[in-house]
Amino acid sequence: MRGEPSCPKCGGRVRAPGLFSDSWQCDVHGSVYPLQPVVPPSVEGLGVVVNRSRVPVWMPWPLPVGWLFTGVAYAGDDVSGGRASAVACSGPSPLGGPGELILVAEELGVGLGAHYAGVDGPDPGPYLNVDAPAQAKVLAAGRPTPLWLVKGAPTDRAVFAGEACGIWLWAVVWPEQSGLLLYDELVLTDLRDAGAEADLLPCGALSPRILS
Repeated sequence: MRGEPSCPKCGGRVRAPGLFSDSWQCDVHGSVYPLQPVVPPSVEGLGVVVNRSRVPVWMPWPLPVGWLFTGVAYAGDDVSGGRASAVACSGPSPLGGPGELILVAEELGVGLGAHYAGVDGPDPGPYLNVDAPAQAKVLAAGRPTPLWLVKGAPTDRAVFAGEACGIWLWAVVWPEQSGLLLYDELVLTDLRDAGAEADLLPCGALSPRILS
């Protein structure tokens, strides 16, 4: 598990604001919102991230049968609040074997979704053919939300992206065949609006994918 903030775009070390800069700095990417240490799966830990977030914290709700919440992370700090959130879930893949899903909501330019997607970032726009029909659709906060396949992602995963609530939504699934989850119009809830229902969330072991 990460013990210190890192760059959401590359995972490298960042320097805290100081005398010469009022923002967190990565040697490669310059000014960034720092990626905070991953929070192991628990209702309490998730609540901390939800309360700090200025962007949706997306969760499939209800979770697919047999699926569990397996970790959460966010990019931001005590001053800026959470400007990107990443929620991991794990469970049986539609075609058998284990599957994993990471949902990322982020403001323009943060780069966390591209990091998990395995593509150069920071945003998915250059990898989406939005002139073609969307390959998947989710219901995000009650609104039909089209998602397009992200071109150029590693072959061990399927990556979809689109826009929900005015910011980027990424869905990264392992293995690639688990992308079938996104063809069933998955229902996503912003946990900032979930209230006491979030206390019923089933938790599993920490996902190694969200640590990568």
